[in-house]
Amino acid sequence: MQSILKFLVVLAMSTLWGCAVKPIEASDSQQMQKTSQDAGKSGSRVSGDSSTIQDTSKTLASNTPSQAIDTNLVDQYKIGVDDVVQVSVWRNPELSVTVPVRPDGKISVPLIGDVQAGGRTPSQVAADVQKLLEHYVRDPRVAIILTQLKSHEFLSRIRVTGAIKNPTSIPYRQGMTVLDVVLAAGGVNEFAAPDKSRIYRKHNGKTKSMKVRLGDILNKGKLDTNYDLEPGDVITVPERLF
Repeated sequence: MQSILKFLVVLAMSTLWGCAVKPIEASDSQQMQKTSQDAGKSGSRVSGDSSTIQDTSKTLASNTPSQAIDTNLVDQYKIGVDDVVQVSVWRNPELSVTVPVRPDGKISVPLIGDVQAGGRTPSQVAADVQKLLEHYVRDPRVAIILTQLKSHEFLSRIRVTGAIKNPTSIPYRQGMTVLDVVLAAGGVNEFAAPDKSRIYRKHNGKTKSMKVRLGDILNKGKLDTNYDLEPGDVITVPERLF
């Protein structure tokens, strides 16, 4: 009897196992292989797209202009009358002020009074203020921040003088040329010798001049001497000799 029961149990388990586990047929094997190949192709496409994205990113990075600011320009700037500066004293807000530069070139700072700022760089003024504050504040740290550069406009203006209908001084604009300034001044007058015009430019403390054939520019369209101007340039147009 026990032998018959064991036989029936084994037979039932074999039947259930055969139902649960389906043999892998040839068609199923081919389908799995095809799926694997499709996945491989998809992976290749993803890899290719990733490479394309990286190349595009590199291209955009190379075409993006650098916007780094040269801090040396700020350090070299000399403060002038009517400029507005902020005196910042670390951990001492009561000593931090924003003040204009007076006509005498000085600014007023709490505790220490007047300090010469005109004709000096921000770092030089900061050093002076810091040294004077050492008598009142322990280990002062001072920064001078330029908030308005009003005096710079006069230093950078372009001036045109001589045999011009309206001798003038105009604010410098990037890309400005000799022709732009002369036209803004109304052109030359009837006494001018335009081809003897010159540009005077200060560079490293020295003044150099460049010949401008203004007559060729105005009358013949020859732009060889239609130079780009720089801040502070002076254009002179002499009168002709009779």
